[in-house]
Order: sequence, then C-alpha cells, then structure tokens
Amino acid sequence: MIEALSEAERAEALDGLPDWDYDDARDGIRRTFTFADFVEAFGFMTRVALLAEKADHHPEWSNVWNRVEILLTTHDAGGLSERDIELAEAIEGLVE
Repeated sequence: MIEALSEAERAEALDGLPDWDYDDARDGIRRTFTFADFVEAFGFMTRVALLAEKADHHPEWSNVWNRVEILLTTHDAGGLSERDIELAEAIEGLVE
C-alpha cells in the first residue's frame, strides 16, 4: 500500500523541488510550465506522458496554448506520496 508523506517528509521533499508549490486543498504539488508555443508544450506533455506511463502514475494536468499545469497527488494514498516526488523529479529532468 502506498502511504501519504508525513508533514516532515513533505517539507523535505519540497526543499528539493523549489519550482513546485504545495497545494493544501489537494495535498499535492503543482507547477506551471511555459513554452514558446503550443507545439513545444504538447511535445513536453508527450514526454511526460511516457514517463508517467512507465511509472504507472499519471498526473492531473491541463494545457492552454503554451502553458502546461501539472498537479501530482496519489489518490490511493489520500495525498502526496513518494510516487509524486519521484515523478516530479523525473519531469524536472526534462526541462533542465
């Protein structure tokens, strides 16, 4: 069973993800990515989709033209889990 992170674990994990914001209402993390245009944004979403499928952990997200907003939370855990942190770190690797 996947467990939600404790408050201390969450704080430590977020220290390593400075561009992600904690979403208290959803007990998840959120980040907005901005690209030059729709094609770049969609290409990014495609790469994230491949990471997510491999991890069997899928984001909640939206796309408006050149922006992609991603929310990561683990429904089975009832909140933020290590799976979310690992996927956020993998996503960061795409934009570095």
